[in-house]
Amino acid sequence: MRIGCPKEIKNHEYRVGLTPESAAELVAHGHDVVMEHGAGLGIGAQDADYLAAGATVADVETVFATADIIVKVKEPQAVERKRLRAGQTLYTYLHLAPDAPQTVDLMASGATCIAYETVTSPFGGLPLLKPMSQVAGRMAVQAGAHTLEKAQGGRGVLLGGVPGVAPAKVVVIGGGVVGRNAAVMAVGMGADVTILDRSNEALESIDTQFGGRVKTLYSSKTALADVITTADLIIGAVLIPGAAAPKLVTREMLKTMQAGAVLVDVAIDQGGCFETSRATTHADPIYIEEGIVHYCVANMPGGVARTSTYALNNATLPHLLKLADKGVKDALLSDPHLLEGLNVAHGKVTCKPVADVQGLEYMPARAAAEAL
Repeated sequence: MRIGCPKEIKNHEYRVGLTPESAAELVAHGHDVVMEHGAGLGIGAQDADYLAAGATVADVETVFATADIIVKVKEPQAVERKRLRAGQTLYTYLHLAPDAPQTVDLMASGATCIAYETVTSPFGGLPLLKPMSQVAGRMAVQAGAHTLEKAQGGRGVLLGGVPGVAPAKVVVIGGGVVGRNAAVMAVGMGADVTILDRSNEALESIDTQFGGRVKTLYSSKTALADVITTADLIIGAVLIPGAAAPKLVTREMLKTMQAGAVLVDVAIDQGGCFETSRATTHADPIYIEEGIVHYCVANMPGGVARTSTYALNNATLPHLLKLADKGVKDALLSDPHLLEGLNVAHGKVTCKPVADVQGLEYMPARAAAEAL
């Protein structure tokens, strides 16, 4: 099978769908790999590295025109969606729920579209989303700490404080992978950390993990409304797989917060969990609403592209090998967890949360795979 990997073109996106090592694995399995010129430069990988791995290098038109499977990192941009075709498989992050134009274009393309973020695991969780959630959670604290500086519009508070001066109060909404990794960083920097979640089991696990070094709260509307009034940094780490993120912090709630407090919305790929959130880029990451600084970069892990790419490839390569070795149809039908990643096929939406939120006809993923 021929695997194509184009260069990412989203604003300040430096990750790449395949590392040279991943390309070498695919070649070792008997597959052809074609990389776009310069696709790996953002992680320090030269075209020569891919050539040494057995891949070929070509222009973007050739990559899309000749590949059976297109491997990316971020959702395809409009110009890329026009290059997709029937009979081709797209394997990447999609985050379709809040992005109707992308859904429409992918349906029109006739391509089979597999989303990293909805592939599941026999052990629970979302294994292809997990590495980027780990990165994003840790980066959220770095970004938040920087944004709290006065020059960025923040309160001018040092996250860890100093002797005689209290540390910043950090509130993490959501105790999943993102939230726990954010807490690891925030605790390590000496902040006063509170995590909210609706699962008592998750709260117990967090308490055990951190040995009482973080406060835990059941995430009721009252508890959330109360705790944000004194927060310096709030990290939105909420995820409903495949669906749009719920708006947990309203504009009215922002008015009760301290001026210059910072919101970091890690859920922005799924529409954001703050009512006032709108996607930003690494080029222009922040804006201010109601006196509160918002950091809503939609591809946060792209800022640490080398770490992110290698972490992502560790998770995505086994499934890609399965798709290439078995063929897309057999791979999907033989693995119910990979099948969960199927979002679009035959011009229909095959992920129910996406179909529901966008009011589109839903085609069950198994039926779609059987018809490939």
